[in-house]
Amino acid sequence: MGVWSRFMSKKLFTGTVIGVVGGASGYWFASNAFERQTVENSFTTNYEPSPCARWDWNWDHRDPKSLVKPLRKVDDPESQNDYNKAVEMKKGRAIRHLILVRHGQYNMDGLTDAQRTLTELGRRQAALSGERLKQLALPYDEIVRSTMTRAQETAEIIGKSLSHLKLINCPLLEEGSPIPPEPPVGHWRPEASQFFQDGARIEGAFRKYFYRADPSQKSDSYTIIVCHANVIRYFVCRALQYPAEGWLRISLGHASLSWVSIYPDGRVSLRTLGDCGHMPKECLTR
Repeated sequence: MGVWSRFMSKKLFTGTVIGVVGGASGYWFASNAFERQTVENSFTTNYEPSPCARWDWNWDHRDPKSLVKPLRKVDDPESQNDYNKAVEMKKGRAIRHLILVRHGQYNMDGLTDAQRTLTELGRRQAALSGERLKQLALPYDEIVRSTMTRAQETAEIIGKSLSHLKLINCPLLEEGSPIPPEPPVGHWRPEASQFFQDGARIEGAFRKYFYRADPSQKSDSYTIIVCHANVIRYFVCRALQYPAEGWLRISLGHASLSWVSIYPDGRVSLRTLGDCGHMPKECLTR
C-alpha cells in the first residue's frame, strides 16, 4: 500500500471515531440539557457563603427570638400567635449610631500618661473634628471618653463645639493590645499577659456600647466615643464580624471619625472609617 493510501485509510478511521464520539456527546448533551442547573449571570445569585462568613444575628444576645420562650406547640395556631406577639414586643425600632473619634496627636516622648498630652497640632486636630461634628448637626446624646490624658483633652476640645453634651469617663476605653494581630508585626511584640488583660477589658467595652437599641428607645441615638486607634480598630472588626486578629491592618489618622450604625434587626453598617476629610493636608498625621 502506498503512502497516500495508508494516510487516507488512517484519516478515514480517525474521522469515523471522532464522528461516533461527537455524535454520542451531542446526544448526551441534548438529553441532559434540561436536567442541568442554569448558570446565573451574577456571581452572587447562586453563591453559597462559607460558614465563617455567615452573619450571626444574635451577636449582641438581643435577637428577639432569643429573648422569648421557644414555641412548644408548633401546630397550635393560638400558641403560634402568642409567640409571634411576644417576639414582636421585643423588636426595636430605632438605630444606634456610634461615632468613634481617635484622640489628636500627642507627646509620645512622655514617660507617663500624664505627660502624654496633646501637641499644638493635636489640639487643632481635635478642634477641627469638633467643628465637623457640630456641622453635621446630629442629635448627639453624650460624649464618652477614655480616661487617658490624650483622650480626655481631645474630648474636652470637641465638647467646646458641642457644649450641651455631658462628658462621661470610661476606663474600659483606654488604649491597649486587644488580640495578637495577624499577620504579626516584628517591631511590636507585647507580652502575652498584656493581650490577656487588655483583650478582656476592650472586649468588655465593645459589649458595653455595641448592641441594638432596646424596644423602649423611640428615636435614633448618636453617641460620640473618644478613645484610641487600637480600640477603634478592634471595635470595627468585631462589629462587622470580621476576624478580630485583622485589627492592625486598619490605619487611622489622629482625630479621625469612624461611624458605625446598628440597626434594629441586628445588621451593622460602617458608614465611615478614619474620616479626615475635614482637615487640611498639614493637619494629617497618624
